[in-house]
Amino acid sequence: MKTIAFSILALAMAQAQAQPIQGTMLKDPTLNAEMVRTGFLVSHPDLRYRELGMEARDAGRYEEALSHLKRAARHADKPSQAMIAEMLWKGEGVPQDRPMAYAWMDLAAERGWQQFLVWREQYWSQLDESERERAIRDGQVLVAEYADEVARPRIDGVLRKARAQITGSRTGFFSGGLKVLVPGPGNHTHTIDGAEFYDDRFWNPEKYAAWHDEVWRRSGKVGVGAAEHVPDSGR
Repeated sequence: MKTIAFSILALAMAQAQAQPIQGTMLKDPTLNAEMVRTGFLVSHPDLRYRELGMEARDAGRYEEALSHLKRAARHADKPSQAMIAEMLWKGEGVPQDRPMAYAWMDLAAERGWQQFLVWREQYWSQLDESERERAIRDGQVLVAEYADEVARPRIDGVLRKARAQITGSRTGFFSGGLKVLVPGPGNHTHTIDGAEFYDDRFWNPEKYAAWHDEVWRRSGKVGVGAAEHVPDSGR
């Protein structure tokens, strides 16, 4: 049984090394321009700061990107934690730190999402013994600040506050007749059905977490390249 499990993991790792992971998140509201313009991201700091971090990273503003991604990570955003890991692993705009990169990827993988588990094992396989010891030791500092046990209550609190302020929240949350008007180019407006914007999975903390699990367990995709072999720059 161990041999079979190892073979499956080895195959998955080989595939991840061979093919970059191009990042799109299925049914991600950040990819819906109209949802973004309504201010959806204001009430979802995990998605908001991930989006800002990705934009800054793509523009080569790495210090800014890291700052945004850490803010998203504080709100339990696992893709942001994975992107921080990759930046540290490759030394992309930041000093290379492979043990800390592993610690971040270990956090990103704590929900058991397959691709993040594969990246974590790739990182671990390339660390030497001293790096592994430091990864475990320094990782405890990250756990105290960014693990789900402490990060989930942050995003849950934001969602509960936003949910309480939404139209109809005190009378069954959403009556079904609300429309959201979104300003567009040329003084034109677009209308979004409230059932989409106010879908309970975007505002109820438990359903929001379950939605992320559903999306990422099926897609496993994030704006992170393949976990390629990168030697320690200090050796």
